[in-house]
Amino acid sequence: MPAQALRCRVCEAQYELEGVGVCRSCFGPLDPIYDRERQRSEVSHASIVAGPRSLWRYAGLLPVAAPPHQTLAPGFTPLVPAPRLARALGLGELWLKLDTANPTHSFKDRGVAVAAVKAAELGLTTLSCSSTGNLANAVAARAAADGTRAVVFCPAGLELEKLIATSVFGATLYAVDGSYDDVSRLTVELSFELDWGFVNAQLRAYYAEGSKTIAFEIAEQLGWTSPTAVFAPIGSGALYSKLHQGFHELHSLGLVAGELPRFYGAQAEGCAPVADAFASGCPVSPVVPATTALSIAIGNPADGALAVATARDSGGAIYKVPERDIAPNIAELARATGVWGETAPAVTYGGLKLAVERGELGEADRVVLLISGDGLKTPGLVSPLVEPIFITADADAFLGANAAHV
Repeated sequence: MPAQALRCRVCEAQYELEGVGVCRSCFGPLDPIYDRERQRSEVSHASIVAGPRSLWRYAGLLPVAAPPHQTLAPGFTPLVPAPRLARALGLGELWLKLDTANPTHSFKDRGVAVAAVKAAELGLTTLSCSSTGNLANAVAARAAADGTRAVVFCPAGLELEKLIATSVFGATLYAVDGSYDDVSRLTVELSFELDWGFVNAQLRAYYAEGSKTIAFEIAEQLGWTSPTAVFAPIGSGALYSKLHQGFHELHSLGLVAGELPRFYGAQAEGCAPVADAFASGCPVSPVVPATTALSIAIGNPADGALAVATARDSGGAIYKVPERDIAPNIAELARATGVWGETAPAVTYGGLKLAVERGELGEADRVVLLISGDGLKTPGLVSPLVEPIFITADADAFLGANAAHV
């Protein structure tokens, strides 16, 4: 395993590869650091292709060793072209990265798989998290597959579908009176008191690294080349930033050539602290979420500042998508591509449309849009589209009434 230590993003203090969530000196976020020379000598296109068809084919680029038994392994999800939508938008190419194909139908399975390996290494037998739904599903399923205990904390009032998709795996589910940010504060406090593996608290440095594998897969699936632009939703900012990091690592290791992609993020208007900071040039300021896009409703994003820096450094942007557009975007994306995403992909798609409207993308661009979660988890927003035409079981009556339409 090429990971050497954890390093603070702020003061650069270093720590052993243990379960520590933030820097003990300045409370800054921690990131794994790697032996790049070892990676250059051991990781190649051939070694990756020889690996399993899951995220563990990139184990040499992750902070934990691949588990001996890779049960319910996520990753290597489809990258599919969307030519009809590309033509409608005036893009050269548009690809959809379908992370809905992961075991619990969101990208969260990736980070949980990595964090769970570290939890096992540390002897932690209870997997836990704070979640807006998708992470709760992933933690519950991971624990069920591994035969461990799951305890998850979610804001009260979350979509019923996501609560069911957590409870079905046998997880203990706590509905917390408050926003996601209240839930997150609670679990951070509990992580100092309980001998549990909180994947997005003391295991966060490992959990976040799982998102890099989306970038690795995109590059491999495009023949070890980069798209010109990547679009992703922004909640905490970790997914968006890790996508950028993933492409940067491949480039620095000589595994992909050419220019790095521009990275574009999107937030819903009712919870847009990162988009507002990008637009204003001011630091990220916490907000109280008031959005239908609950999966990215994080008012105090832990990696918000890094997301802003990622957008600027890559030549991309972060957009704020009107609340009124979210439900129509779900249907529009589905009808143009056959892919039904939840609210986060609808917001991401809204960001893509804004970039096109502003002339930032065109026929020379090859764009990847991340479909981070499944629409079956949030059907309520598009339920008004259900308008069945009631008929009798009579073929002659049907043909007579519908002669102009058949």
